[in-house]
Amino acid sequence: MNKRLQGGKLVIASHNPGKVREIADLLAPFGLSAVSAADLGLPEPEETGNSFIANAQLKALAAAGGAGLPALADDSGLVVPALEGAPGIYSARWAGPAKDFALAMEKVEEALGRLPAGTSRAAYFVSALALAFPDGKVQVFEGRVDGVLVWPPRGTRGFGYDPIFLPDGFSENFGEMEPAAKHRISHRARAFAQLVQHLRDDALA
Repeated sequence: MNKRLQGGKLVIASHNPGKVREIADLLAPFGLSAVSAADLGLPEPEETGNSFIANAQLKALAAAGGAGLPALADDSGLVVPALEGAPGIYSARWAGPAKDFALAMEKVEEALGRLPAGTSRAAYFVSALALAFPDGKVQVFEGRVDGVLVWPPRGTRGFGYDPIFLPDGFSENFGEMEPAAKHRISHRARAFAQLVQHLRDDALA
């Protein structure tokens, strides 16, 4: 892996415990010591970007600058084509200040319910990862997983919109899957695989 990261400390630029836990699990095999932005007392920057990648960059650069350490940020969300891409980059905001994703999932279902019968329930998750360094350099990677929305929510694993998202080709949704099974196919895992491959290629260069 990249010499700047191997055996070093990396800030996970998130205050979302579920996201921090999932990214830490993905980092574990690579010998990186991860600490969250929340643990360091770093503020959450306002997400003013107009894309997942822009917001990931914003968060990673803020954390890297604040901590003086490399930082990894994820901006992810649920995209529903029938809802013109909503909730998209506003996925977390649909959960409100209390980050109530039960409410957010109800909003998605209510919005779909206002559409004509037979409207497609296709959806996909997107994850954009940004790896930033204190010198301002940043690299980005993006992953996606397609599926359909189910109702009512099922399962108590995962977080966010996981209990209503059934990935294509599977009988369990993200809220029902064992974490290891989700990590093999999730949007975040796919983005992370690109990051790891990049770091390996960079180390061999």
